[in-house]
Amino acid sequence: MSASDGEQESPPGAVTAPRGYELVLPPGWARIPLREGTKEALERILFSHMEQVPEGIPRDDAMRFRLDMRRQLERQARAARRNGGLDLYLPVLPRGGIFLMASFIVAELPIGQAHVIPQQAVIAELANEGVPDGTAKQVDVAGAPALRRAYGSPLTEEKLSSASEAVQQDALPTRRVDYVIPVPDDPGRWISINFSTPGDGDIDSEFTGVLVELFDAVVGTFKWSYE
Repeated sequence: MSASDGEQESPPGAVTAPRGYELVLPPGWARIPLREGTKEALERILFSHMEQVPEGIPRDDAMRFRLDMRRQLERQARAARRNGGLDLYLPVLPRGGIFLMASFIVAELPIGQAHVIPQQAVIAELANEGVPDGTAKQVDVAGAPALRRAYGSPLTEEKLSSASEAVQQDALPTRRVDYVIPVPDDPGRWISINFSTPGDGDIDSEFTGVLVELFDAVVGTFKWSYE
């Protein structure tokens, strides 16, 4: 399943599971497929979408900036793919002269694959478990029940000591929002949409909250694709 999968035509009246999904991205964001076409998407982003560079970077350093970004994007893509990722989404154009530090991943989840469990029961159980220092609640996504979890991931000494200068962003405290969504008419299949941002360095700031609202608005456009 991906954002652009297709399927053969089914008989009239047949119940079929979706083959993919669709969502509307904010201006300046791009999708990086993780199962195939990753290299081509990175090339397109780095040499087409990223013709702009943040303020303060000399023109002579633009290529070095793009290469550094490529290494970071490749690292993010590999990590997301290892965790069942289908697609990685992130801002690729600066806003107000800066690049937003935010991303979200659409991934498959191994929930109920060994034993088919009613989807509503899974959502209720996950919501009842709660989230330490966060919230978990049932919401509607694409007209059906889903789960939304919101929480903060604080900076720890372990993260700080293990993060190199090149990946220091991973060591920052982050605001995280996860959606857990069952695939209709396909028991045992679930996807998650996982958002993460350090915001402006304060995960409880108004700016960080605006980024979370932007992500929630994107999830509000989510719908299943059958073609």
